Amino acid sequence: MNIVLLSGGSGKRLWPLSNDIRSKQFIKIFKTEDGNYESMVQRVYRQIEKIDTNAKVTIATSKTQVSSIYNQLGENVGVSVEPCRRDTFPAIALATSYLADVQGVDPEEPVIVCPVDPYVDDDYFEALKALSEQAAKGEANLVLMGIEPTYPSEKYGYIIPSSKDNVSGVSAFKEKPDVRTAESYIAQGALWNGGVFAYKLKYVLNKAHELIDYTDYQDLFNKYETLKKISFDYAVVEKEDKIQVMRFCGRWKDLGTWNTLTEAMEENSVGEAIMNDNCDNVHIVNELNVPILAMGLHDVVISASPDGILVSDKEQSSYIKPYVDEINKQIMFAEKSWGSFRVLDIEKECLTIKVTLNSGHSMNYHSHKNRDEVWVVIAGEGRTIVDGMEQEVSVGDVITMQAGCRHTIIAITELKLIEVQLGKEISVNDKQKYSLEY
Repeated sequence: MNIVLLSGGSGKRLWPLSNDIRSKQFIKIFKTEDGNYESMVQRVYRQIEKIDTNAKVTIATSKTQVSSIYNQLGENVGVSVEPCRRDTFPAIALATSYLADVQGVDPEEPVIVCPVDPYVDDDYFEALKALSEQAAKGEANLVLMGIEPTYPSEKYGYIIPSSKDNVSGVSAFKEKPDVRTAESYIAQGALWNGGVFAYKLKYVLNKAHELIDYTDYQDLFNKYETLKKISFDYAVVEKEDKIQVMRFCGRWKDLGTWNTLTEAMEENSVGEAIMNDNCDNVHIVNELNVPILAMGLHDVVISASPDGILVSDKEQSSYIKPYVDEINKQIMFAEKSWGSFRVLDIEKECLTIKVTLNSGHSMNYHSHKNRDEVWVVIAGEGRTIVDGMEQEVSVGDVITMQAGCRHTIIAITELKLIEVQLGKEISVNDKQKYSLEY
């Protein structure tokens, strides 16, 4: 199978665990058989490999998520990087061009597109194989997966099939309705539109060339910022006559809110948490190194991370977005290709960060115009280069850099250090990078 997983999202609805860099699909919240935890993207990737060990997986994502993808899935997964957000049609067009021009996929081969974060069982991926096989027949240009609705949802669009067959034509598409309208759709045999579909590679390549003036993948990548923001549904699906829908009646959940996410959790707490016997339907996710104690609470989610603390009624947690918009946008934790960082303390002219560098990785050789920095090595071994001067460092060593000084650190082993930034104008934009032959 050729599978394109759409990985986007602004990270607001699952604040404070998610942010613009670490979206919901990277939160390690699902317990595995060995007692460890995996994220949504790790779970989906594992399930795909279980059903089809030869599946070619490509993740269409923004550049801010690339490091998290490689850290969680390894370097072998394909990644189609969107230079900026331009909705699902440009993203799918770019990913399809990536498959053709970079991965060398034959234009006649079927491609499946689906979200990266559904909570599903293995039968969902068996259904994806069947969807791919149906697209390969060429009876239709697009084959959608229609999910059997379990309730009259206002969150999804609806597909009205033309028959009750497992694979049928499509009579109509309906926008997200209110509950009463959804009930009438379901009475007509409507299916949820979960954004899952398959096509032969050449079909979307041709559509992309019809709607966008470009030559190949690299040209499309270079022009991406100029593209119109439009969904794949509006640009392609709803204008296509040769279209089919295949029914899927297995478990399928969109874990887009704290309410739905906690329904899928196998245990009531992750991290250091205590609940007394009077708590009912309470879930706690704690990423901090301090305990959380909950007593006498009902239908509540508590989540704590370096970005903040949420205490909410589960139903009310669906309305979190406008409040997150008002919260300080300083990202307190992020995974990078070289490791991770966690903000420990913020004062007026001082920022303190804990940095973890993976073995063999390094920071960019860089300088800052408006701040001094101090590094204190607390674990591991490495080498620093400060204005061209190299020295080995280990636990307890202190390195000071004045504003304008060029500096980097290279990890020999996994290296942990405390970085203190000092200055009147501390900003992520105050960084000048330099080339370094090492």
